[in-house]
Amino acid sequence: MELRHLRYFVAVAEELNFTKAAMRMHTVQPSLSQQIKDLEEEVGVQLFIRSKRKVELTKAGEVFFKEALIILEHTEKAISLAQQTAKVEQEQLNIGFVPAAEMKIFPYIMPNIRAHFPELTIDFHSLTDDEQLVALRKGEIDIAFTRYGADSDELVSIQVFQEPLTLIIPKNSPEAQQERISIKSFEQHDFVICNEESSPELYRIIHNFFKKTKLNVTVVQHSTNILLNVNLVGMEIGWSLVPQYVIPLLGDKIIVKKTIEPLPMIGLYVSYRKDHVNKAIDLILDVLKKQFYLDFS
Repeated sequence: MELRHLRYFVAVAEELNFTKAAMRMHTVQPSLSQQIKDLEEEVGVQLFIRSKRKVELTKAGEVFFKEALIILEHTEKAISLAQQTAKVEQEQLNIGFVPAAEMKIFPYIMPNIRAHFPELTIDFHSLTDDEQLVALRKGEIDIAFTRYGADSDELVSIQVFQEPLTLIIPKNSPEAQQERISIKSFEQHDFVICNEESSPELYRIIHNFFKKTKLNVTVVQHSTNILLNVNLVGMEIGWSLVPQYVIPLLGDKIIVKKTIEPLPMIGLYVSYRKDHVNKAIDLILDVLKKQFYLDFS
């Protein structure tokens, strides 16, 4: 019996459909059916009840399914730990991040990493929140900086800080002379915001804010990154709400305006695997704890 037999079996057990299971496993149905038949012969019991209308697990199949999931879970964990250990031996650290971490986190952690681990090779991976968390679970990155957390049996997520969203408008806007702007005036202007695919948490927070405040805002452009947001405002395409860390990146054609009503906050989280064995991660967490007064207990 090989691991592929268990993976094929689990796919059929979860889909209860050989055609769907074959598509999921990127194989053809006859081949999958033969793999399951071989598995049943090796186990010595019938695992599925097959009919023209449906596929069902037998009682023995249900028991085998539960144990197969445990075996595959332990296998994935063993692979992840082996990969982590190899990375440590090779003195390598893979860091996933969103742009805010470049401005607000890396200036604190990088000098410390270089001082304590001068031979360490560091690879940076600019990924979306979802991409980072998937890569973290797979062991492709060692630590992630995302806009939302993902506590689970595998991962620990800790909020490092929160920052307010900021209103930025073109310098030539009539409202540029006002000391403070009411959010009600948002309805009189076009807006540019990040799209849901590239910045899902920022997108969600802004749309929830508009909904909660009952603002009927016209969004004329969804951008793929925060710097495009800034540039489009500079080109007078519209106004925008951006995280506070963006302010130092603004050009002379854009100004920041305070609002009468408070704007929402957005967080930044650090996530890592509970079973990590990389000492550089412990150093990063210690620096974050001291710099941002975090409580990891």
